This record gives sequence, structure tokens and C-alpha cells, in this order.
Amino acid sequence: MKHLYIGGYGPGIVTGDGELTRIASPSFLAAHPALPVLYAVGELAQGWITALRAGNGLSPLAERPSEGHTPCHVAVHPSGALLAVANYGDGTASIHRLDERGAFTGQAIALRHKGSGPVADRQEGPHAHQAVFHEDVLHISDLGTDEIRRYTLDGEPLEPLRLPPGTGPRHMAFAGSRLYVVGELDGVVTAIDGDARFTGLASRAGSGNQPSHLEVHGEHVYVANRGPDTISVLRAEDLTTVAEVPSGGAWPRHFAVDGDRMYVANQHADVVTVFALEDGVPAPTGETYRVESPGCVLPV
Repeated sequence: MKHLYIGGYGPGIVTGDGELTRIASPSFLAAHPALPVLYAVGELAQGWITALRAGNGLSPLAERPSEGHTPCHVAVHPSGALLAVANYGDGTASIHRLDERGAFTGQAIALRHKGSGPVADRQEGPHAHQAVFHEDVLHISDLGTDEIRRYTLDGEPLEPLRLPPGTGPRHMAFAGSRLYVVGELDGVVTAIDGDARFTGLASRAGSGNQPSHLEVHGEHVYVANRGPDTISVLRAEDLTTVAEVPSGGAWPRHFAVDGDRMYVANQHADVVTVFALEDGVPAPTGETYRVESPGCVLPV
């Protein structure tokens, strides 16, 4: 890692050395795979996406609307030619083409959706939560409709993956052909591989858990748990629990693994906590970054 960028609900994007770039509500960040360009979504009613040149600080490159309400996630295709955004507020996802500079080009493709779920106060309509590119298919987790929506890179709809009513799928990750997804509403991690499925609990703490982020690294699936304020380590093979450790703060909204280090954004504690991975289990290092309301960590 050369740089650590921290986004969230404070005054802007903060680097690991404390430098601040003022942007409104940059709740999620992504990096271009080949260029020194960062992307941030502004989690506002009139959503936006900003492209920033990275180098000696961050400088504006381009900006455009996210095509929806309250964008909460952004992802870049491995080719560097496309970017996708998930708008939580109205469930709209969008696809944006990128030019050779990493700036936006052409018209955006808006992927609007309808539907609802059984949890009345959370699933009254679609709520797109994360965008993931895998094998040239765009996957959108929709908390409001209990689906993993799927689209071609041109925005044509494909058959969705449907989850049990009330799951509230939030974040997901692929390991080969297997997809792991965590439900924010039911606290369950589901592994999907073709027609095969199996599940495990995101936390052993019981009720009151609202899982946030999920990642797969090697033999382990990691899940952040808000409420219990823990990071769970599950075996990727069968989703049994290996360990569950305190997140080092309150309301762990996101984390990132970089080599043998894990960085956890504890939104309600105003701190990013650093862990060392020891046999895959996070162990506190004592290192922290004080940041107002962190929501996303991006080591690049």
C-alpha cells in the first residue's frame, strides 16, 4: 500500500497522513485499475460521482450525476473502461463509460427497478446497495427486493438471483464461481455456486446485528457486524465461524484488507482501526486513524 484514502460522512476524503480533500459526503471510494484516478460517490438526494486525479493530493478531473437518489457504492470494471454506481435511495443502478484519462464519456445507462420486500420499514421499494463486476456481468445487490440483479455491460437485464424474503442483501464478493452475500436484515451469509447454496451466521452475538461489508481472502470470509461491533471470520468452505473479534470502535461500516493488514472504518467512533491478520484472524496493532464519521477505507 502506498496510500490510504478514507471516505465517509465527514468534510471530505482524508488520506492516511491527514490531508483533507473537501467533497460533500464521499461515502464510498474506488480506484481505477491502471490510472492514478479515484472515484467518489456523494451520498446526497441528488447523487453525484466525482473523478479525482491522485498524486500530490487529489484534484478534480470530472463530475456527473449518479442517475439516482443517495448513491452508496461505486465500482470500476477491471478493464478500466466502465464504472457502475448503486443508488440506495431509489434503487437505480447506473453504468458510465470512462475515457483514456479515466474521465466520464458518453451517456450514462440508468438501470431502474421496481419491487419490495416483507420488512415494511426497510423494503418498501428497491434499494441498490453494491455494484460488482464479475465475468463481464454487472451484479447489483438490492436490499429492498431481496435480489442480486444482473445485467450485461450494455445494461441488458439478465435473470436475477433471488434470496429468501427479508434477507436484505447488502454486500457481496466472488471467489471463483462462488458468490458470497450478506443479508443486512437477517444477519445471514449465503454462498451461491450454481444451483448449490449454503448459509452461516454473520455473528454469534444474537439479535440486533446489521452486517455491513463482506470480503473473501484466501480460505476466509470476513464480515463486519454493526450492533455487536465485531469482525467475524468464517471458513469460506462451509461458512462455519473461525473467530469473532471486536472491531476497535462502534458501527463498523466498512473494512479493507491489504496484505497482512485490515483497516476497519468505525463510523460512530470516528476512528479507523488497524489489525494484523494472524493466521487469518484480525489482531489489534494499536494503530488508529482519527477521522470524522468514516464510511469507507481504500488502500492503493
